[in-house]
Amino acid sequence: MKDKWTAEDVPDQHGRVAVITGANTGLGFETAKALAVRGASVVLAVRDVDKGKQAAARIADAAPGADVTVRRLDLSSLDSVRAAADELRAGHPTIDLLINNAGVMYTPKRTTSDGFELQFGTNHLGHFALTGLLLEAMLPVRGSRVVTVSSVGHRIRSEIDFDDLQSERSYSRVAAYGRSKLANLLFTYELQRRLSGTGETIALAAHPGGANTDLGRNAPAIVRALATALGPLLAQSAAMGALPTLRAATDPKAQGGQYYGPDGFGQVKGNPTLVKSSGRSHDTAVQRRLWTVSEELTGVTFPV
Repeated sequence: MKDKWTAEDVPDQHGRVAVITGANTGLGFETAKALAVRGASVVLAVRDVDKGKQAAARIADAAPGADVTVRRLDLSSLDSVRAAADELRAGHPTIDLLINNAGVMYTPKRTTSDGFELQFGTNHLGHFALTGLLLEAMLPVRGSRVVTVSSVGHRIRSEIDFDDLQSERSYSRVAAYGRSKLANLLFTYELQRRLSGTGETIALAAHPGGANTDLGRNAPAIVRALATALGPLLAQSAAMGALPTLRAATDPKAQGGQYYGPDGFGQVKGNPTLVKSSGRSHDTAVQRRLWTVSEELTGVTFPV
């Protein structure tokens, strides 16, 4: 019996619409390509439209006849998120998959156009708002899923400090990233609880382990040096890193509230399997409080 889930296990996706953030490169690109190969209508929701068009052309080369479109989305701007959501709803009355993949990592201290700390604002608040604005197009769709990409970094210096959410008192690029990735999981679990009575849409999370992408370009120099030296031990290809997301998005056996990651030692490399997140990510009081604060900060409320 086969025990390793691969891209070959992605079921037929014809008739399904998949919106993927940050899909012009890395994990998002590999996720989009795999879904397009299986017949999905894929929307690359990206900040740089030109790079998105180049990615769409590469996907078309791999999947002749693929239905791939590009939409501009800058998750660090709530105005951009709202505009993108309006365009997506107009072009796609129903959406089967929303994959919240885009992210920034270890950036110097900066804020979004709305004044949020950049990593928290982009990785969590931008995706929170986008999901809330698109959810009505998903709720009637049988088998629809929201998949949010977290990280093993959600365990590292990741407490949600509600008294300093925007890191105004002190800033650590590592702690801010960990906080944003913990927020992705807190959001997923609370969303699933709210969806549990709808019967159609579910929410899941995934993480890629150590994937060879350009996400770590803002890491401190010593971290980049170690990653280069130990790359073969600590990282796998972007295509392998995308597999947990693909499994969460397409495996018929996947259930709401599940979390997928690599099956190797330390969840760094390997094929996708069910994994556990930190105990902190399952704190229901923090989940609910973060949800309320996120609604207040973004001005987006959910139809569930």
